[in-house]
Amino acid sequence: MSNTALRSSGANIARVPTACSRLCLTLTASAFALGAALAQPAAPPPAPLAHSALITLEAAPATGGLTLRVQRATGQAALVVNDLSVTIDGKSEPATARPDGSWFVARPAGTQDAGKSIAVTVGHDGIHEVLSGRLAPSTGGAGPAGSGAAAVVSSSHKQILWWILNIAIVAIAAIAISRRMS
Repeated sequence: MSNTALRSSGANIARVPTACSRLCLTLTASAFALGAALAQPAAPPPAPLAHSALITLEAAPATGGLTLRVQRATGQAALVVNDLSVTIDGKSEPATARPDGSWFVARPAGTQDAGKSIAVTVGHDGIHEVLSGRLAPSTGGAGPAGSGAAAVVSSSHKQILWWILNIAIVAIAAIAISRRMS
């Protein structure tokens, strides 16, 4: 329908410049995409947990559990771990090997592991070693420490997301007002 046909039929709808509409739509979509990218924090690096004369054990919270990495104490050849068993506060937990050589221990949602004792039995090179230590609080600083859940968005990321949301709302309001005015 043409613009004159719309006016003659009683509808007071004026055309909105498509360049303005596309620009606002692109800005809004970009704001949401940027917000989604910033909301996914990187996994924290593994922190040293325990060591022996032959191996070191590192741990890091991961989504849904705990990631363990066992390496040689010296920079020799890669360590082949044949068996690994984990006990957290006296309770045995299953550990599964990952393709990158790390191990994953699933933890229930909302579990706070900070300060709990952990004992890991590592079978390698024909021997078994028991390494023990205490799980440290996560370095995120917010949310449940060491819960094994994904890290909570930091305050600076929250501020950026807040600004993106405000800009998107203002852009939508500008589109609505421009359609009313024309």
